[in-house]
Amino acid sequence: MIAAAASRSFARRFSRCFRATPVRPAAADPYQPLCLQASGDTPVTTQNTSPLGVFERYLSLWVGLCIAAGVALGLLMPGTFQVIAGLEYASVNLVVAVFIWVMIYPMMVNVDFASLKDVGKKPKGLCITLVVNWLIKPFTMAALGILFFEHLFAGLVDPASAKEYIAGMILLGVAPCTAMVFVWSQLVRGDANYTLVQVSINDIIMVFAFAPITALLLGVTDIIVPWATLVLSVILYVVIPLAAGYVTRRMLDRSGNHEGIAEFTGRIKPFSIMGLLATVVLLFGFQAETIIADPLLIALIAAPLIIQSYGIFAIAYLWGKVWGVPFNTAAPAALIGTSNFFELAVAVAISLFGLNSGAALATVVGVLVEVPVMLSLVAFANRTRHWFKA
Repeated sequence: MIAAAASRSFARRFSRCFRATPVRPAAADPYQPLCLQASGDTPVTTQNTSPLGVFERYLSLWVGLCIAAGVALGLLMPGTFQVIAGLEYASVNLVVAVFIWVMIYPMMVNVDFASLKDVGKKPKGLCITLVVNWLIKPFTMAALGILFFEHLFAGLVDPASAKEYIAGMILLGVAPCTAMVFVWSQLVRGDANYTLVQVSINDIIMVFAFAPITALLLGVTDIIVPWATLVLSVILYVVIPLAAGYVTRRMLDRSGNHEGIAEFTGRIKPFSIMGLLATVVLLFGFQAETIIADPLLIALIAAPLIIQSYGIFAIAYLWGKVWGVPFNTAAPAALIGTSNFFELAVAVAISLFGLNSGAALATVVGVLVEVPVMLSLVAFANRTRHWFKA
């Protein structure tokens, strides 16, 4: 009984780390941090709080610890990881699929298609985001991958592995973020409704554009594209979670009580983070021997990813400034264009290339660098707010 009580107490405390902070009525100060309601109808404010929860704020730390744990377990229990690797159907590992569904589903509940009616209200910001996400970012990521791993780092990695690292980076570049963008928008006190519109439109485009763009860029880099597996991955990790999120949202919103959606997403959010961290442990467990043999590999993969992030942000942010877009739209547009839907990239990399692949490793390194890079960009945006119109 004592153990059970202690377990319940720990679970309650763990869950609180992820729950949204209670909100109060908007203050007169227009620069108070915004807090998005789940419905996206009304931006409200918080008092002296950060929209980043404990586990989100230190996500890179938790990922780093899980990397260390995964490598250690992979070396200590290689047989266990081999058994897990064998649990697959149609090139989809069943254990990893469960973890990834747990990761993605809570994000999809937050997508509100009713917000699409506001699509024409701020066309400049939306244009910047969509052009950067779908016409620039995938291609610059592929170009940087080729530059670094086929030329600058050619003597440090073998050609076969280099192609897989490039493939992983391409998958990151083609997957625009749909979850953490809410956090980045809050941190720069961006327009909450604009962010919600962008996420909803990006998810719709992703259903149709992710597979063709991925196939095009992988083909350019001479990687054979298994179309059946690619389409299956989109169905499993985009279409089904998006449909499940839509149905869940409709069920919770029948009475028009948006607080029910916020409460539900707050409760399931810890599982999303746990699914991500469990996936990281598994991936680095499978890659343990490779990493120990070449510890410099993580830094080699991180270098082009970091350059890509800062470069894409600069393009979108300066475009917004030149175009006269207000800061509360321009800053989120740039941050949305920079951030990645790394959960989807990880899932597709595993499906296409396998758990032990360099592509899967590259996508997980993307998780490692995402949070510190994005926080540095948030700080820069807040310091340069005066560059823009109010």
